[in-house]
Amino acid sequence: MNISSTERAINILLVEDNPGDARLTIEALRDAKVRNELNVVQDGVEAMSLLRREGRYADAPRPDLILLDLNLPRMDGRQVLAEIKADENLRRIPVAVLTTSQAEKDILTSYNLHANCYITKPVDLDEFVRVVRGIENFWLSIVKLPPE
Repeated sequence: MNISSTERAINILLVEDNPGDARLTIEALRDAKVRNELNVVQDGVEAMSLLRREGRYADAPRPDLILLDLNLPRMDGRQVLAEIKADENLRRIPVAVLTTSQAEKDILTSYNLHANCYITKPVDLDEFVRVVRGIENFWLSIVKLPPE
């Protein structure tokens, strides 16, 4: 499904501290059929500042979807997820956990904190790109995202 030129782009917040994974995600989304705008932050503190539109993020757009790594510096993804879902103004934003962890504890914790899905990053490059495109297809083409 393509977004017509009269519809706004889907805004995605990628919270990822690994520059290689961020670059791959950006490249996979750049080739997307759905028009999107991507903001990338490298840690949980920055993510919360952007979401709350604080400081240099005062004019940041509200994301329609958050792709969240769990293992982040300064404030990890679990803490970010907990803060997002506890905040009346942010809790409706879908959060897709995208992480290397396959630990059952991390999966359970993420869902207990109301993550909308949990995806383990593949180590294979082609598979990683396929997964990101699958996320894009599902969340940006199939799912009806909540309004701001």
